[in-house]
Amino acid sequence: MSSTVEASAVRVRGRRRDRSSHRVVHVVLAVGALLMIAPFLLELLISVETFAEATSVPLTLFPEVWQWSNYMDVFSAMPFRQMLVNTVLMTLARTIGQLVFCSLAGYAFARLRFRGQGLVFGLFLSVLMVPSQLFLIPQYEIIHGLNLLNSLPGLFLPGIFSAFGTFLMRQFFMQLPREIQEAAYIDGAGPFQTFWRVLLPLARPGLIALAIMVIMWSWNDLLWPLVVNTDPESMPVSAGLASLQGQFLTNYPVLMAGSVMASLPLIIIFIAFQRHFIEGIAFSATKG
Repeated sequence: MSSTVEASAVRVRGRRRDRSSHRVVHVVLAVGALLMIAPFLLELLISVETFAEATSVPLTLFPEVWQWSNYMDVFSAMPFRQMLVNTVLMTLARTIGQLVFCSLAGYAFARLRFRGQGLVFGLFLSVLMVPSQLFLIPQYEIIHGLNLLNSLPGLFLPGIFSAFGTFLMRQFFMQLPREIQEAAYIDGAGPFQTFWRVLLPLARPGLIALAIMVIMWSWNDLLWPLVVNTDPESMPVSAGLASLQGQFLTNYPVLMAGSVMASLPLIIIFIAFQRHFIEGIAFSATKG
């Protein structure tokens, strides 16, 4: 009887420890979430303040009168609609391009055998160790030679392929059982048919993970659009918002209002495809 009581007491103490540890974890996660969302909340509050409130010391967190007109001022300060269209088209073109070319290259390095394969793949990986700023001038010269400055193709063409995307897709294809490829060959499928009909559908989590990264990188890309496009009608939103920062004076409420509107599409996409995003990132972490 005493042993039964002691065992019950041990179980009760164990449950209490588990509950207390869960509370600590929840508190830590809540604090971390608050720290992550704090910059966006501050951006949202500044976007509805007056210029005097946004530049006051100490900073005014809550405006006396919410200035929703700042959002309309964004459209008069720059061609926001056209810039948003440019951003969407640039992001779609880069994402589709990398999904196509990086998956093909990754399949070739993972599943095909050709002379100099290791050397070529090593050269691809060496590109990851070179700062992207070093490619800026050669890429600009190429786009200038093609007469694509201040154009939409000039924005997305250098970004339709990446060494990282090739490496990521190669890792996914290498994780797939080789017996599937051999069975496809036995059934008479060629290398491209095996890639398109058999292996590519199985690499869907890798494609999702790559698409997530490309969308985020393209939407926030700033340096290349500032270099290749000087016409406001040809700029994406990121470059347009940078142009709102003056040398001596910056209208921070209007700038923050534009930043909020530029962030909304990504937030909506994330909410709509949250489950797929998490699955893709988790799969890339375990398989990559």
